[in-house]
Amino acid sequence: MAQWLVKEEPDHYGYDQLERDRKTVWAGVRNPLAQKHLRAICKGDRIFYYHTGKEKAVVAVARAVSDAYPDPTDRAGTLYVVDIAPERKLPNPVTLAAIKADRAFASFPLVRMSRLSVMPVSDAEWKRITEMSRSG
Repeated sequence: MAQWLVKEEPDHYGYDQLERDRKTVWAGVRNPLAQKHLRAICKGDRIFYYHTGKEKAVVAVARAVSDAYPDPTDRAGTLYVVDIAPERKLPNPVTLAAIKADRAFASFPLVRMSRLSVMPVSDAEWKRITEMSRSG
């Protein structure tokens, strides 16, 4: 099982909306590297849900409920999507500022390539963000 981070504007589709919908198709990813990561997502993978914009924080955990599959709306047939479902909000959001201040994240894509919308999360990074969310 792999871990990922996906980014979204809370005003566009925040985690609370995902909880209300109970499931969504994660679509709209156009960046080639983000698409590469999205295509690697498999059913059961854990996903950090990150709010961009004013919040800039990891706010929740979701789960992939499908493998990535071709985007049915993409006529060119090059884009993929994945179905995700909410799991839980984090006890406390983990801000980008807090992540950047922690040396453990020196190579984390969120720090190195801040505009990337889908990225892998290592086991150590997952554990550290989870710990940081508990300490508030």
